[in-house]
Amino acid sequence: MTDEAEDLEEIARKLFSGPISFLKSAPTLQFLPNPDAEEVAFAGRSNVGKSSLLNALTNRRDLARTSNTPGRTQELNFFEVGEPVRFRLVDMPGYGFAKAPKDLARKWRHLINDYLRGRQVLKRALVLVDSRHGLKDIDREVMKMLDVAAVSYHLVLTKADKIKPTELETVQQQTASEALKHPAAHPEIIATSSETGFGIDRLRTAVIDALA
Repeated sequence: MTDEAEDLEEIARKLFSGPISFLKSAPTLQFLPNPDAEEVAFAGRSNVGKSSLLNALTNRRDLARTSNTPGRTQELNFFEVGEPVRFRLVDMPGYGFAKAPKDLARKWRHLINDYLRGRQVLKRALVLVDSRHGLKDIDREVMKMLDVAAVSYHLVLTKADKIKPTELETVQQQTASEALKHPAAHPEIIATSSETGFGIDRLRTAVIDALA
């Protein structure tokens, strides 16, 4: 690891161990906070483990609400990092298999799409993918949308502790090969586990690097 990488990792460690607080929820675009801080958004299929990963990333048990019921996050939830505020983390509604009425699911999808395509302070999206299942068509739809919108994104594998290391390596390679076909995708695939902490330091550094 280079000195520069070590410095970035230390900056990330200090920031994520410092003040982090919930700012607000936005059910529609009109409720978005003022665009006066850069943002990193977490997107992914319902039940991919977004809230658990946010809690692990920030080393807090209940910053983001977790649930065994897919689709519990129904709004854009904003969290401020640092004091004074350095940037925001955005927990987005899960897409796909949410147990919700079709009209509500459609409303969530439009909210996600409009935010990702139109938020100027959005520096990077983190597209979370369950390592047990790999990329699904609905993930690819989001990736294409981000490509068109020219929003840089990082593919992050979740629940890496749930499969064998050899299987994880295969999924990483397959995901990396697919990422190369997408102009807005970062080439590095980060595998993580909210339960064991695997990959969390690397993800913190990637977030800070995206804001540089």
